[in-house]
Formats: sequence, C-alpha cells, structure tokens
Amino acid sequence: MTSRPLPPTGPSPENPGALNWFLVIALGIVWGTAFMSVRLALEGFGPISVAAWRCTIGAAVLTACAAALGQGPQQIRAMGGNRGLGFVAGFGVISIALPFLLLSWGQQHIPSAFAGVAMGAGPLLVLLLVAVFSPEEGIGPRRVAGMVIGFVGLVVLIGPGALEGPGALEDSALQTWGQLACLGAAGGYAVGSIMTRRAPKMPPLAFASGGLIAASLVLLPLALATEGLPSIDLSRSKPLLALLYAALLPTALASVIRVRVITTAGSLFMSLTSYMVPVWSVIFGIAVMAEDLPQGLYWGLALILLGIGVSQSRALFRRP
Repeated sequence: MTSRPLPPTGPSPENPGALNWFLVIALGIVWGTAFMSVRLALEGFGPISVAAWRCTIGAAVLTACAAALGQGPQQIRAMGGNRGLGFVAGFGVISIALPFLLLSWGQQHIPSAFAGVAMGAGPLLVLLLVAVFSPEEGIGPRRVAGMVIGFVGLVVLIGPGALEGPGALEDSALQTWGQLACLGAAGGYAVGSIMTRRAPKMPPLAFASGGLIAASLVLLPLALATEGLPSIDLSRSKPLLALLYAALLPTALASVIRVRVITTAGSLFMSLTSYMVPVWSVIFGIAVMAEDLPQGLYWGLALILLGIGVSQSRALFRRP
C-alpha cells in the first residue's frame, strides 16, 4: 500500500498561509498611507529629493538592523554569490529607484487618480511575467478572472475621471508622457516581483537592505546634482516628519515585508496589494484628510474584494 505524499507544510503560492495574509493586509495599509506622507514631504522637499532621501534613510536604518541580526551585505555574497548581488542590484534599480522617479515626475502632469489605476494594472502585468518566468506559481482561469475583476473594481473605485487628463493642462504630450511614466512604474514593480522570486535564496532583511542601498546609489547623486542639499526649516517640521515616516515604514519596513511575501507566497499573491493600496488610500483620505466619499466607493470595494476572493479561492476554501 503506497502512502500519499504529504502536502507542503510551509507557505506556497497555492496556500499562502495566515501570516502572509496578515503581512499583505499590513503592507496595503502601510503603502496606503504613503501617498499622504509623500504629499506632505513635498511641501518642503523636491520630488527627486523625497525619493532619494527616503531610500537613503531607509537603507541606513535597514542596513544597521540587518548587521545587528547577522544579515548584512556579506550574507548576500555568502548565500547568493555574484548572481545574488546582481539580483539585489537589479531589484533596487528597477523596482525601487525607477518607480520612485517615474511616479514623482509623472504625477506633475496627470491626475493623481490615474497613478492609482496604473498601479492596479500591476497584477495584470505580473500575470504575463509569471506565465513566462515563474510558471510554478500556477496561472489558471480563477486567477486571471480574479485579477480582471479586481482591476475593474479599482477603476470603479477611483472613477472614470481618472483616465482623463487635467483640463488646465495645455501640453498633451507631457500628459501622455506622464501617463506612460506611471505605467512604467507599475511595470518596474512587476519586474521586481519576478526578480525577487527568481533570485537565489537569501535572508529577506539582507535582500531588502541591499536593494535600498542600490536605489540610493542611483537616486542620491541625481538629487544632489539637480536639487542640491535640502534646506531643513525646523519651524516647519511637518515635511521632515513626513519624509522620515515615508523612509521608515512605506520604504524600509515595507521592503522587508515585500521580499518575505514574494519569496514564500509568490508574485501573484503579492500583487494583491496593488488593489488594497487604493482602498486604504481612500479610507485614510476620508478619515484623516476629511475628503468626500468617491461615488463608486462601495461598488468598487465590493468588486476588489470579489476579485481577491476569486483569485485566492483555492487557498481560502482549502480543507485542512
């Protein structure tokens, strides 16, 4: 009599586990507050400086924590070799530095709501990349249907005006380039997810800190060359506090969570945050900034939750 093979005990793309569900929801909340913190930081710093210094501060804090826990940069070389160093550097440039730059520049020329729709296109881009580069995660009709439903819910949540350019903008070419920049940022996040999944096994803290160091080496010289050293006005502490918050939580902490979720539960599961972030952004906008309720809030939220449920139905209803 042959015994059945035991199912895997650890988290996987088919069964992410309770901890990864908690981390994805927490990441959606943290990234949902990032828009407010960046908006406040821009009141005292230039857009490239905000991107550069949130990476640099986040890298310094994360590298110190990693070294204290024995997960410094030497662990990347010890476990991943030169190939691991290449993946970490590529992740930092493509999935951190590039999206930060593109979003900062693009949102000067388009409605901010379009950036939310563009981020929601990320899971659809991840689907295409997973099919080619990470087929072991499994792509079936339920996941495709769930991602499409979630994207429709995102458009309903933000509203059709998100796809239109600002009426006061005269240069339609800049508007088009701004839209392409936001879509490029979503593409950078998608490529970064696949790179993280395919990278040699390394400690998440070492991988995340290495990626932030690589992003800082790109962004900081660019910021200093174009915007110079930022002048800190202590009488206006709000932009500085907002920048520190953006560096510590949506950048440093979120990078570690992101790497951990992708390496254990897969790129497709991680991409669900692209639908959660706009929801939390709207909720915080209402609660903190006293903004009006979007017209399609409840319908959009229902469709997003339905899409997540459909794409993860096998894991949600799996028998123990």
